Amino acid sequence: MRIRDLFSRSRPVFSFEFFPPKTDEGERKLIETVQRLKELGPSFVSVTKTGGKPAEATIELTARLKHEVGVEAMAHMTCATAGRVEMSRIFELVRDAGIENVLPLRGDPPADQPGFVRPPDGFGHASELVQFIRERGFSFCLAGAAYPEKHPEAPSLEADLRNLQIKVAAGVDFLITQMFYRNADYFAFVERARAVGITIPIVAGIMPITNVAQIERIAALSGATIPADLQADLDRTRGDEGAAREVGIAHATTQCRELLAGGAPGIHFYTLNQSPATSAILRQLRRDHTGGRPPS
Repeated sequence: MRIRDLFSRSRPVFSFEFFPPKTDEGERKLIETVQRLKELGPSFVSVTKTGGKPAEATIELTARLKHEVGVEAMAHMTCATAGRVEMSRIFELVRDAGIENVLPLRGDPPADQPGFVRPPDGFGHASELVQFIRERGFSFCLAGAAYPEKHPEAPSLEADLRNLQIKVAAGVDFLITQMFYRNADYFAFVERARAVGITIPIVAGIMPITNVAQIERIAALSGATIPADLQADLDRTRGDEGAAREVGIAHATTQCRELLAGGAPGIHFYTLNQSPATSAILRQLRRDHTGGRPPS
């Protein structure tokens, strides 16, 4: 199933993001996590491409989730260190694995490299990778990353939006935003995107907070702003992971309700390979939308 077809339905699209674990035991536990989350009826899951593992690991895990667990799956594919010949080989592997959905990303440079350097015969932007996929005739449904508070490397919101226009024009089918904690940022971003003619679905990316120090590091790297009132609540829970998790669940649940009521076509949960917080939030959202009935 191509994910773009899910947005023609009347119900919201819920999805989860995972990353390939480092060990076989970690992968076994992740498969069990996805099997549990499957009971909540996610529309799809996605698997990231991590710097520590080759693209084949992402392809293998994505294929397992799709074919063995039985949930639609999307593979993240990055091009920060690969040229056109290598990326063509990778996308042939993706196609041959029966994967129909891909999120093309530029990706981060290697840890020992101070900044991004375009690889020989490679790509400088995700939009170039999207164009390459379309020109090579791969029939994947393509997602694109979007940044409500702008990409950290973009000089301005306007420049970031121009780059997004180029990516969408290259052939992206829908967008998933970076994590954010102020819904006003999402709604303002959608308004700007619509104003310049971007009409494809824009899914809201939500990362439930389960650990204060962890989320502060991630937010700093991604450029996401933690609102002052939420930060104050988190500060009061510092050192108490259980209390922090409850604050995070409550905030994310409120966020998701407001986003869906405001017209967001779906929610993409950044799970960090953990299920309890996401499960609690999605169970409540399902109750909101089904009157307590199980997902169909």
